[in-house]
Amino acid sequence: MLIPIGYLVVLSSVFGGFVLAGGHLGPLFQPTEFLMIGGAGIGAFIAANNGKAIKATFRIFGRLRRSNQYDKSLYMDLLALQYKMLAKIRRDGMLGIERDIDNPKESALFNEHPRVLADPLIMAFLTDYMRLMVSGSMDPMELDELMLHEIEAFEQEAHIPADAIAKVGDAMPAFGIVAAVMGVVKALSVADAAPDEMGRMIAHALVGTFLGILAGYGFINPLASRVERQTKEVEKILQCMRVTLLASLHGYAPQLAVEFGRKALHTEERPGFSELEEYVRNAKAGEGGA
Repeated sequence: MLIPIGYLVVLSSVFGGFVLAGGHLGPLFQPTEFLMIGGAGIGAFIAANNGKAIKATFRIFGRLRRSNQYDKSLYMDLLALQYKMLAKIRRDGMLGIERDIDNPKESALFNEHPRVLADPLIMAFLTDYMRLMVSGSMDPMELDELMLHEIEAFEQEAHIPADAIAKVGDAMPAFGIVAAVMGVVKALSVADAAPDEMGRMIAHALVGTFLGILAGYGFINPLASRVERQTKEVEKILQCMRVTLLASLHGYAPQLAVEFGRKALHTEERPGFSELEEYVRNAKAGEGGA
């Protein structure tokens, strides 16, 4: 929701200010300038990236919508779920959780937290490493290295769309200059044009520079920055799961293990110590009643 709001503020500020200054929007509508600048940007994007990068860029928008839901309540749900899983392991042994992680959608434990269950990235990371813990064949240090490698691979893969979008945004002002130069060449090629007609053609040509700068710095580069921010949020939730599982592997009680996960969160979304303790206590009471 914030992306369209930001775009609306940009358009309102730029064009509203232009109108308030006495300008008319009519001369700014230049379809050929849009064609040259937009087409050049799309062509450069295709030429600069391979098929995997292009597909990843288009897929990133679905991930943006999903990671918008990474808020405090989701973190609380995730920490409570991890507490229940670790408590079940502590009570019934590693094999006690095997059926839950093999069929999460049929598990009563996971179905108590539908928001976590609905996120494929969280579920894949959590269940994969829980299976490795159940197998019992990996040292905690080895498991930590594996988790770090996976998070690093995710970061590198997620950076590809942001980098591709940012490079197109950086090129848009230059494409605007190209369109403006083409317009000036057209104007100067009409030797017998009247001064007022020549002025209009040059003004229309300069619209290309304006459109290129506006598209690059007002729309495309902010989108690339947003992708980077969302990627960092996903990395943070992966780190939260990582430190919680490692704390459990090192022998800490489930309630202390989720405290490690709490410390890995950003301060804005991080629940307080007492708040998390109360939430976990309620989860523990609900588990005991069940």
